[in-house]
Amino acid sequence: MTESEKILVALSGIFVLGIGSQWVASRLKVPSILLLLLTGILAGPVFNLVNPGQLLGDLLLPLVSLCVGIVLFEGSLSLRIKDLRQIGRPLIMLLTVGVLITWVTCTLAAWWILDFNVSLALLIGAILTVTGPTVVGPMLQHIRPIGQAGPIARWEGIVVDPIGAVLAVLVFSVYRPVQNADFDGAAWTATVGFLKTMFAGSAIGVAAALLLIVMLRRHWITDHLQSSFTLMIVVAAFTCANLIKHESGLVTVTVMGVILANQHVASMRHIIEFKENLSVLLISSLFILLSARLELRQFEKLGWRGPAFVAFVILVSRPLSVMVSTIGAGLKIQERLFLSWLAPRGIVAAAVASVFALELAGEDKLVAATFLVIIGTVITYGSTAAWAARKLGLSVADPQGVLIGSAHPASRAIAVALQEAGVTVRLVDRNPQHLSMARMEGLSTFYGDMLSDSMHEELDISGIGRFLSMTPNDEVNSLAASHFTERFGRSNVYRLSAPPERSKRREKSAEVLKGRVLFSNEATYHYLDQRFEAGAIMKATPLTDEFGYEEFRDRYGDAALVMFVLEGDQVTVVSTDLEPVFRPGQTLIALVDH
Repeated sequence: MTESEKILVALSGIFVLGIGSQWVASRLKVPSILLLLLTGILAGPVFNLVNPGQLLGDLLLPLVSLCVGIVLFEGSLSLRIKDLRQIGRPLIMLLTVGVLITWVTCTLAAWWILDFNVSLALLIGAILTVTGPTVVGPMLQHIRPIGQAGPIARWEGIVVDPIGAVLAVLVFSVYRPVQNADFDGAAWTATVGFLKTMFAGSAIGVAAALLLIVMLRRHWITDHLQSSFTLMIVVAAFTCANLIKHESGLVTVTVMGVILANQHVASMRHIIEFKENLSVLLISSLFILLSARLELRQFEKLGWRGPAFVAFVILVSRPLSVMVSTIGAGLKIQERLFLSWLAPRGIVAAAVASVFALELAGEDKLVAATFLVIIGTVITYGSTAAWAARKLGLSVADPQGVLIGSAHPASRAIAVALQEAGVTVRLVDRNPQHLSMARMEGLSTFYGDMLSDSMHEELDISGIGRFLSMTPNDEVNSLAASHFTERFGRSNVYRLSAPPERSKRREKSAEVLKGRVLFSNEATYHYLDQRFEAGAIMKATPLTDEFGYEEFRDRYGDAALVMFVLEGDQVTVVSTDLEPVFRPGQTLIALVDH
C-alpha cells in the first residue's frame, strides 16, 4: 500500500468509524460518546490504524481549534435569550457562582490529587467547568425529568461551554507568568488579555453576524448556498479574530451564533439545517481524531490519582457547586440533588484540552486527565442519572403525559379534557393564533416545527410518554410520527386517520411511515372538526358496577367516540389496532354529542 493510499484509508476511517459509532450507539441506546471514545482508542493506540500526528502533522492544531470554534457556534445557535430568562435565577447562579466553585475545586483537586503545578491545575480547572450538551441532551430525552431541572440542565450545557472555553483561554494566556510565580504579571496579563479577547472577539462576531443578516435579508445568497456560505463566514471570522488576538475566535463564533439565534430580521431555516447536519459529522470525526491521539501510558502515569480525581469531580465538585449556587433559588431539594448528579463532560472539554496540550509540549497529562473525567462522568451519569431521577420523584419509568402535534380547536378541546383528568399535556404548533388560544385555556404550549431537529433539542418533554400527530395534512402526520418514534418508541406514537379518498401513492407512503392510527379509521381531521362545529363535546365518564360500558353506549349512542381510557395513573390511547377492555374503575374520555 502506497503512502497516499494509507492516508486515504486513515481519513476515510475517521469518518466511517465516527458515523458508524453514532449509528451503533443509537441502536444500542447508549451514549454515543462512549462508543466514539472506545472506537478512537482502539483505532489509535491499540491497533494503530489511525495516527493523527502522522496523518495531519502541523495541521492538527489549527484543525482541532477550528472544529472547536464551529462546535461552539453550533451550540450558541440554540441559545435564545427569551428562553433563558424563563429559567430565571438558578441558571444565572450556576453560570456564575457555580462555574467559579467548579473552577476553584477542580483546580485544588488537580494540584493536590494529580500533583499538577499551579498553572496547569488552573488550566484543567477552567477546562472542566464546561459540561457536554451533546451528552446532556440525549440523557434528558431518555430521563424526561419533571419540573425545572430538565430545562436548567439543558441550557446550562449549552451556555456554559463558551463561558468555560473563554475562561480556559484566559487562564492559558497567563500560564507562563503563573508558572514563573509572577502573580502580579499574571494578573495584569489576564486583565489585558481578557479585555483584548472580549473586544476583538465581540467586535468581529457582531460585524460578521450583521453582515450575514444583511446579505440574507436582501436575498444576496441563494437558498442552496446559505448553509455553505454561513460556514464560510464562521471560518473566516474565527480566523480573523485569532490573527488579531490569539483564541479570541472562540468569543467571535459564540457572539455570532447568539446574535443570529435571537434576531428576527432574516430567516435562519437553512442555517439551522446547517447546524443540524454538520454537528453529527463534526463531533463524530473530532472525537475519533482526539481519542486516537491518546497513549495508554499517559493514563498509566496518572496511576491511582486519575480515578481519585474523577471521583472528586463527581462526588465533591459538582454537588458543592450546585448546592451553593442554588441556595434560595426556588428549586426543590430533589431538583438540586438531580442537577448535582448530571454534569457529563463532552466534546468541548476534549477539544480545548487537546488544543492547549498541543501548544504546551510535554503536557500530555492534561489530556489524559481530561479524557479520564469525560469517560468517568459519562459512564457514571449515563448509567445512574435515570435511576436517580426516579428515586427523587422527578421521573417515572413509564411517563403517561401526552404531546399533541397541533393546537387547532379540536386538539385544544382534547387537551383540556385530558388536563382536567390529571394528565400532563403539551401542544406544539407553528400557528401563533392557535397557541395563544391554547395558553388562554391554561394549556402548556411550544412554538416549533415538528419536523425540525432543533425543535427536538429545545422541547421540554418532562412527564411526556406519548405523541399524537393531529394536523390537517396526513403526510405531515406520518412524517412527524416517524420523527418522534426514536424518542417515544413505536408503540407510543399516533397519527390521525387519513381521508379515505387519498390516492394509492399516498396510501403507500403512509404504509412506509410510522404511526398508529388514532381513535378510529373515520376519525380524520375534518371529521373531528365537523363534530365539534356541530356541538359535540369532550366528556369524562367514570365506569362503575352500576354504570358500565353498555350503559355508556345506551346514554350517548353509537356516535360516541372513545379516545382515551384512564385507569389509576395509566393512560391508554385508543387506536385502530387496539380494542380496550372496558371495566369498572376506568374513566372514559370520549367525544359525545351535546
